[in-house]
This record gives sequence, C-alpha cells and structure tokens, in this order.
Amino acid sequence: MKLEFKPVEAEDMAVITPFIGLRPNKSCDSVFLDSFLWKEFYHVRYAISDGKAVQWMMEDKGGPFGAMPLCREEELEHYFYEMVEYFNEVLHVPFRIYLADEEGVKKLNLDPAKFRVTEQEDLKDYLYDGEALRTLAGKKLHKKKNNINAFMREYEGRFEYRKLCCSDRDDVWKFLDHWREQKGEEVEEHLDYEVHGIHAILKNCSSLPVEMGGVYIDNKMEAFTIGSLNPRENMAVIHIEKANPDIRGLYQYINREFLIHAFPDVALVNREDDLGLEGLRKAKMSYNPIASKESI
Repeated sequence: MKLEFKPVEAEDMAVITPFIGLRPNKSCDSVFLDSFLWKEFYHVRYAISDGKAVQWMMEDKGGPFGAMPLCREEELEHYFYEMVEYFNEVLHVPFRIYLADEEGVKKLNLDPAKFRVTEQEDLKDYLYDGEALRTLAGKKLHKKKNNINAFMREYEGRFEYRKLCCSDRDDVWKFLDHWREQKGEEVEEHLDYEVHGIHAILKNCSSLPVEMGGVYIDNKMEAFTIGSLNPRENMAVIHIEKANPDIRGLYQYINREFLIHAFPDVALVNREDDLGLEGLRKAKMSYNPIASKESI
C-alpha cells in the first residue's frame, strides 16, 4: 500500500487546507493549527491518498496511532479502512485511532465484534455557545463577570487588550519564558512541547490561519491567547490561553475579549480537552459547556 507520510510543516497548510471541512467535524483537530501545534509532541505526519483524502500518522508511548481521515463524508468508510489495512499489512500492529469525532463515529457505525470504541474522558473537547462566552449573561456565568469587573477596577487605566500580529512575537516569547520558569521542573511532560509549538506558530504566523490576542498591564504582556476558525461549523478553536495566575479576573477577561474581537460571530467555541488535569477540568466545566465531543 503506497502511503507516503511526511512531517507536518507550515508550508503544508496549502496542501492540507482543501481537505479540511469536507464533512461535519466539531473536534479541535478539524483545523490545521491543532496538528501543527502538537507536531513535535505526537510526531505528526500526513499523507495524501488518491488526491481525495489526508491520512494522519502520530505516535505516543504506546506506538503509532491514526486519526480520522480528512475526506468527504461519503468516502469516510473507504479511507478509514485504508488506514486499518495500512496498520495491519504495513506496520503489522493493531489499528489505534484517537480524536475521532462523534459525527465520524456515527457515520462509520463500526462492528463491535471488530472494533472497540471507548470514550476517553481526558480527551473530550469542550464545546460552548459562542454568544454566551462573549456576553457572560445568566446566573451560571455571573462569577466570571464579577472577576472581570474586579480586574477592570483594580487595573483601571493601566491595561489594554491588543490584537497580536507577527511583530509582537518577542513579547510573547518573553511572556512564555517567564511563564515556563514559574512552572519549575516538576511539570507535565507536554508543557515544553507546547512551548515549542507556540514558537513554531509565531515564527510562521504570517502564513498560518491564526488569530492572536494579548493583554498588557503597564505596557507589559500579562496574558495571550491563540485561536483559529473552522468555517464550516462556524466554530472558533482556542488552542492556547495563558495568563498571569496571580491577577484576579485576567483569564476571564482575555477569554471574553478574544472572542469579542477575533471571533465576534462564531456560534460555537471549542476549548479543547482537559488533559485529565483536575484543575483544568474544573475551569472548563465552570464555563458551562453545551457538550463535550467524544474521542475514541
């Protein structure tokens, strides 16, 4: 079977983008930037099959695994089983797939005698109503609004939200260096790879479909965020959001302002998974998600 996999690079966006959005998909990997951000951590590679589909190959401590192919809905079954065959006949290992979107799983209707489909709690994306996160209306989000008001009172006249561009990369790098130092040595394995991924985005931001925003206090960056758009689903995917944790309301402020300025009309917001981290899970649940999209 001739599938030639190559590492994902910034210039591959032009090759992969035509295949994105060919079928319904509300997962975070429905946009190019997610694969690019984590390309080192998961050793992300891709192959074009028949000029009709993108096949993914990744790797973790358990060995190689795939993802749902990017293709038309009516061709999903064909290209899914192409990868099953590739794993069986070429790699000679059992087929594994993560980050399978709910729509794709339902469409495939896999035989339970041949495939084990399990929901991974740690890998589920959190989906939110876009207007709810922009307005923070209602009792369930009232505490978020209170925190923002407290931040704005405390730093009145001293803070500014800015749309970031490639020329602001030095500010982000300085912020990241300080943020990483504050984390110390005993941190989750993914953090350094995440930092590397952010650096790669900043180095190539002029050629990537990326939106960025930052909050400055006394002209010093204290928070920044990165997102991209899935136009088919009218959905923003928030890939990165970091802020000084010692400043009350700063996370809530940049969360809201980024959506207002960068994604004023999106119906859905995907804030990705919680990595199984209890603190992150609690934070994501506190925003009242409308759904969490399953992974298998």
